[in-house]
Amino acid sequence: AMALCLKQVFNKDKTFRPRKKFEPGTQRFELYKKAQASLKSGLDLKAVVQLPPGESINDWIAVHVVDFFNRINLIYGTMSEYCTERSCPIMSGGLKYEYRWQDDSKYKKPTKLSAPQYMCMLMDWIEMLINNEDVFPTRIGVPFPKQFQQVCTKILTRLFRVFVHVYIHHFDSIINMGAEAHVNTCYKHFYYFIREFSLIDHRELEPLVRMALAWGG
Repeated sequence: AMALCLKQVFNKDKTFRPRKKFEPGTQRFELYKKAQASLKSGLDLKAVVQLPPGESINDWIAVHVVDFFNRINLIYGTMSEYCTERSCPIMSGGLKYEYRWQDDSKYKKPTKLSAPQYMCMLMDWIEMLINNEDVFPTRIGVPFPKQFQQVCTKILTRLFRVFVHVYIHHFDSIINMGAEAHVNTCYKHFYYFIREFSLIDHRELEPLVRMALAWGG
C-alpha cells in the first residue's frame, strides 16, 4: 500500500495535483488571486503576508495553508527520487531532530517512519483535512470551526518539517536541480507567514534558525 501511495503522489509523469482548488467567484478565490498578485509583483515578502484590510483572518489563513500545501508538495515531489527508504530510513532534520508520525487512525502513538513514509502519510492527512467541509468550509456563510487555527498550526508545523528535511538532507540535490531560488522563496514566504500570525511554536523553528538569521528573519 505504501509503494502504491508513493507512486500516486510522486509519479513523475503526472505532476501531483491536489484536488483542492479555489472555486472562481468565491471570496477565497478572490483572496487567493490578491495574494498571488502581490507575490508576483516582487513586493517584500514580509508585506505580502499581512492580512489585507477588511478581510477575515481565517479566510486568509485557509488560502495560505492550501497554497503552501500545493507548493511544498510539488517541491518534495521533485526531490522524492533522492529521498528513499535507504537514504532516509528515519524522518529527521540532521542528527539532532527526529520526527515521528501520529494520527487518529493508524498511528495512535508517535511512530518512527522513514522520510518517504512520513511524507506520504503527511500529504494524505493534509489532503483529507483541506477537503473536509467541516474543517475547511468553502460555502459562503458557513463559519469556520472553533479549532480551525489549531488545526492549521498542526498542518503548518508538519509542513515546516518537510523544509527541515529537504534543506538538511537534500540541499545538494536542490542545487543540482537548479531549484535553490525557488525553494528559498517558498520557504521565506512560508516563514514570514507563520511568524506574522504566530502559527508555529518557535521551538519547532530551531532546526533552520541559522538560515533565518542569515537573511534577517
